[in-house]
Amino acid sequence: MSDENKKSKKKRYLKVIRVVAVAAIITFAVVALLTHYIFPVVQIYGSTMSPTLFDGDVAVALKTTSLERGDICIFQIGDTMLCKRVIGIGGDEINIDKSGTVYVNGKLLDEPYLNGKSLGNSTVTFPLVVPENEYFVIGDNRRISVDSRNTTIGCVSGNQVIGKLLLRILPLPAIIK
Repeated sequence: MSDENKKSKKKRYLKVIRVVAVAAIITFAVVALLTHYIFPVVQIYGSTMSPTLFDGDVAVALKTTSLERGDICIFQIGDTMLCKRVIGIGGDEINIDKSGTVYVNGKLLDEPYLNGKSLGNSTVTFPLVVPENEYFVIGDNRRISVDSRNTTIGCVSGNQVIGKLLLRILPLPAIIK
């Protein structure tokens, strides 16, 4: 092989390396921007959302402040991010009896995701009307969850909401219900 052919191959090789490096940098930047501004990736700590989510699960959220009943949301209290299920939205009347049965606007809430009811460590008085632009949130593991039933958390304002969970990616992919 002549020197000219070797130089030509080396130039093509270096050009391919540059193109791959630029593509990798652009891909990394796009993924970083998407995960920061649109689809944050979060890790679940604790067992307050079991049996739906478990300690160590990793999930993808959608940044939004518009939530509906049944959504699982991520919100911030001080320096801590929490994960709970939206039970009530602004204007809803929430009532929870001593056995832990939840009523929203006078109707029994169907909660197939629970494996047991509990009033938990409730320090609020029921019935409670959720203020406008706020959410009443409860963990699926009602016995141990500290949530809107406790004045420490209370109703969560839209300003505290980071987003709603869309998809668990670890340990196995699953759509969040």
